[in-house]
Amino acid sequence: MSYKCFNCNKKISEVQIKKRVRCLYCGSKIIFKERSVATNVKAR
Repeated sequence: MSYKCFNCNKKISEVQIKKRVRCLYCGSKIIFKERSVATNVKAR
């Protein structure tokens, strides 16, 4: 599974996330998992 940095949009591997919860490239703490399938959310 791969993650992406919200700030610089670089890919980060799961192994690197286990060691440190910051982006290796820009130092941002906001990292998210990439979704392989787009999801649609309907408002009520």
